[in-house]
Amino acid sequence: MSLSDQPIYVAGVGMTPFARLPSMDVKALTRQAVEAALQDAGCQANQLGAAYFGNATQGHMEGQHMVRGQLALRAMGLDKLPVINVENACASASTAFYLAINHLRSGAADLVLAVGAEKMTSPDKARTFASFDGAWDVHDVVAGRERLMRMGEGIVPPPGTVSPKPYSVFMDIYAAMGRMHMREFGTTQRHFAAVSAKNHGHSVHNPLAQYREAYSIEQVLAAPPITYPLTLPMCSPVSDGAAAAILCTEAGLRRLTGRISRAIRVLGCELQTGSDRDPTDLKNHLVRQAALRLYERASIGPDEIHVAEVHDATAIGEILQSELLGLLPFGEGGPAAERGDTSIGGRIPINPSGGLESKGHPIGATGLGQIHELVTQLRGEAGARQVADARIAVAENGGGLAGIEEAVACLTLLGK
Repeated sequence: MSLSDQPIYVAGVGMTPFARLPSMDVKALTRQAVEAALQDAGCQANQLGAAYFGNATQGHMEGQHMVRGQLALRAMGLDKLPVINVENACASASTAFYLAINHLRSGAADLVLAVGAEKMTSPDKARTFASFDGAWDVHDVVAGRERLMRMGEGIVPPPGTVSPKPYSVFMDIYAAMGRMHMREFGTTQRHFAAVSAKNHGHSVHNPLAQYREAYSIEQVLAAPPITYPLTLPMCSPVSDGAAAAILCTEAGLRRLTGRISRAIRVLGCELQTGSDRDPTDLKNHLVRQAALRLYERASIGPDEIHVAEVHDATAIGEILQSELLGLLPFGEGGPAAERGDTSIGGRIPINPSGGLESKGHPIGATGLGQIHELVTQLRGEAGARQVADARIAVAENGGGLAGIEEAVACLTLLGK
């Protein structure tokens, strides 16, 4: 067996609550998530051969533009080992996971840490919202915004459906994508509300979620508007948090006495950047292309997946990503959510954690938060939100914008 073909496992995961955490900085968040992952794996810190540290906003928020991982990990006593800093917008943590896999496959180590941490909340809301300004081409802002907003042409927002309060420009972009989906497939605002209500219902049973209050579809529709068709509960909040995973080869797993039965195998992981395409050419969307490659390399089809965590920075995102992943046909994401097909107990449960909308979205930690949920599901340890007989899971995590789609996406397949 070549190094590139050897099995890779997730031996342990750890995660802080995703929330507004004013008393915790990046170092404290990192410590809590990493210590939990080490304990879960039965791993000693000195057994680690390398660490990949995902973070996107600390440079903007605090001026810590460099050596973030070295400082955060050294503060908890993790020093001397190689530390690689990873910035890939909202896909930073999943990219750290991807790189950790390839570090193991290179033969350079048999136990590696992937961690993502983000401190986004601040009394200065303008500063927080400005943290997203670098996630697209800063030399193309006016033309780029116009190009993205044209996707929503043909659907006129009703009067009074735009918030007078400040919000991220990415919500306008998601709204334009949503209006395109409405125009092309007949999706309705009620369908987006059904996704949001479903995810808020799931998060009631997630003790690490930022929001744990259930909403009906009608309550979501009646909530304060952000920008049509989005209302407040359909959008992810600003969050602080961290998540971590211990990855290993079979040799590394044998060093973790007594943990073999709880290890989850990595069946595949693909990283993809976008390309220029027509907005309606969804078959060439970067997530679609990455998904096809992921399934082919793993010899697994989307119909074999039992549970998914997808990047729902808004409810629109969940519908779009579930279709791009092939979990549902194009145009069926909204009706499926309203029927309950994507709820726990439905045909293909999506975002049992509550998703970004309700679990929270500390962007440099989000991808590993998804991994934490799926490992928990595949182990059968998710309690009241457990997906029955879950054996194969997929995560999709996107980051930034380039052209008319995400700049990057990372997809991961996990199995028992």
